[in-house]
Amino acid sequence: MNLRSFVPTLALLMLLAACGRETVAGDDPSSPDAFIDALMQRYAGDVPGAAVLVIRDGQPVFRKSYGMAELETGRPATADTHYRLASVSKQFTAAAILLLAEDGKLSIDDPVRRWLPSLPPAADAITIRHLLSHTGGLVDYEDLMPAGQTAQLHDIDVLRLLEREDRLYFAPGSDYRYSNSGYALLALIVGEASGQDFAGFLRQHIFLPMGMDGTYAHQDGVDEVPERAYGYSSVDGRWQRTDQSLTSAVLGDGGIYSSVDELAKWDAALYDERLLKAESLRMAFSPATVTPEPHAPHYGFGWRIDGDMLWHSGESIGFRNVILRLPDQRLTVIVLTNRNGPEPYDDAVKIADLYLPTEARLNPDRQ
Repeated sequence: MNLRSFVPTLALLMLLAACGRETVAGDDPSSPDAFIDALMQRYAGDVPGAAVLVIRDGQPVFRKSYGMAELETGRPATADTHYRLASVSKQFTAAAILLLAEDGKLSIDDPVRRWLPSLPPAADAITIRHLLSHTGGLVDYEDLMPAGQTAQLHDIDVLRLLEREDRLYFAPGSDYRYSNSGYALLALIVGEASGQDFAGFLRQHIFLPMGMDGTYAHQDGVDEVPERAYGYSSVDGRWQRTDQSLTSAVLGDGGIYSSVDELAKWDAALYDERLLKAESLRMAFSPATVTPEPHAPHYGFGWRIDGDMLWHSGESIGFRNVILRLPDQRLTVIVLTNRNGPEPYDDAVKIADLYLPTEARLNPDRQ
């Protein structure tokens, strides 16, 4: 595969330079900075923390971290802290598939069994397109794990579990059901079509070309996540490290670690063709199916869609994240946290509204 050249624009160079500075809230209590500081107060101090980045017109207008990346050592969170993205990872899995489609290595309308023939006959009609849009009807692998499971699962283990299930929730393409199983299989298809392992493909063809040097589809014993945040959960009023679960080693559905600074580079690449061609971006950002989910009536390829807003949340043990993009407004809000709650989507909406004209606010009732 030919790597696409990465030529930073002047705006991106300015963004990266500005990303070396954290925003300091002013004295004006009505300023956006002060509002965000108040909103994020729960993350401040000796508690599991958060990072917030707001990008408007290609420039960071707010960039600040709160709390701790690691409680046991007292290591504070910074804008360079790398959090487990959980399901925010799905947009990268989808991008890998689209890159391979652009290069003729696969078609998104290929039957999944072309690449993973060990799947049972029930999967005959499932295509890659169905997996990208959560319309394949695959059984959730979390529900298939043996009761006595003690070792972490990997993407290949998801395939092994599904091989034994000759059934689907519904006929492919007839309904929507959010599917981590589907994105684990997509990671395996990336490996089959590219001849590389999934993590290596992302590293070579997405992360390094985008300058995201510290971003990894993390594998214990293979790579080292820089400035890594560890996940925590509140248990009986105390913070307990809950960084890994039995499914944390599955990469395709949620195994990527990144920072707000590096996600700024990813966001910039989604406005032009430095990584994906315009048609691929159009497919990723266009409704592929309707959903019953609040705030996301449609789903594209790795992106939830609500009108002009593209977003995705990420939830795994000890982490809650969200990326929210309004391309028409040239506005992006990223919130990464290393704790089990609360969900940061509502906070991201409130932050976005600070920078939107009244008529474009996501929550029009906000005063």
